[in-house]
Amino acid sequence: MPKMKAAIFVEAGRIVLDEKPIPDIGPLDALVRLTTTTICGTDVHILKGEYPVERGLTIGHEPVGVIEKLGSAVTGFKEGQRVIAGAITPSFTSNACMCGCASQDGAGTKHGFKAMGGWRFGNTIDGAQAEYIRVPDATANLSPVPDELTDEQVLMCPDIMSTGFSGAENGAIKIGDTVVVFALGPIGLCAVAGAKLLGATTIIGVDTVPARLAVAKKLGCDHVVDFKAGDPVEQIMAITDGRGVDVAIEALGTQQTFESALRSLRPGGTLSSLGVYSTDLKIPLAAFSAGLGDNKIVTSLCPGGKERMRRLMSVVASGRIDLTPLVTHRFKLDDIEAAYDLFAHQRDGVLKVAITP
Repeated sequence: MPKMKAAIFVEAGRIVLDEKPIPDIGPLDALVRLTTTTICGTDVHILKGEYPVERGLTIGHEPVGVIEKLGSAVTGFKEGQRVIAGAITPSFTSNACMCGCASQDGAGTKHGFKAMGGWRFGNTIDGAQAEYIRVPDATANLSPVPDELTDEQVLMCPDIMSTGFSGAENGAIKIGDTVVVFALGPIGLCAVAGAKLLGATTIIGVDTVPARLAVAKKLGCDHVVDFKAGDPVEQIMAITDGRGVDVAIEALGTQQTFESALRSLRPGGTLSSLGVYSTDLKIPLAAFSAGLGDNKIVTSLCPGGKERMRRLMSVVASGRIDLTPLVTHRFKLDDIEAAYDLFAHQRDGVLKVAITP
């Protein structure tokens, strides 16, 4: 049986490059030869054992590549075509999809808690940090890459861009809103860009890494707050003349950033949570106004499907946003263990890495 190289979860603390069979495909699937992929913060949660997956699973959920083989029932595509697929791969036939929440397609119990909806790559099926990937429900999930766009221009679309934008969208940002984004990693930076596209006119970014603060300004931040320079909520209140923000986007997944986001809201404001949390959250009584503040707390899993990917690539092609500066390091698949070491320890100013088989 033909083999391929793949980044495989062995145990907590160990993702290694090894060989495994090239995936078989069924009638609804496509086999895609990967040309570029990346490592996500969620992959680091898997590496650390904070999010459980089966041993032997190929990790990764951000595929850019070329169709190698099509299942007999897949329509609208051809072999040799450049494509991406979203990190979320809904069937569009499930109850969740029929209820209008395609990202939650397939949500169910896994390892004692609710799995992350339609997130299958590198979660419940083999993922994208490999030479080949099987894309399920390919007609609904593959999206052609325009010839004028490079792999790195569309690399953020499958997850990081889609997730950051969904945090802004689910926050129901309106023209003239004031928005704060807590944590300016790749997802937070995309949330900044999404907030600007939706019409926010005052955007505040919270972080402490100078390079991230600089990129945030380029993507649309009007103010940056260094949380090491003092209480970030006090700084936000000073910027807003004590009013608070209309929307706070939490993009890290810690108790501290969640609380700070909640405390920074105006009465009736919305906390849009994007972080992946690895421990229980507590809602402080005062920050929650004892439940009487008319606030909203919403969560997001990035939407999937080919139409979502088409729209995001359309934004990139329009020139309204350029996310290529987020790719700070490049590795061959053969060196993915070194890439994980760099990314997991956030060394050398890393934002995102591009992995090429």
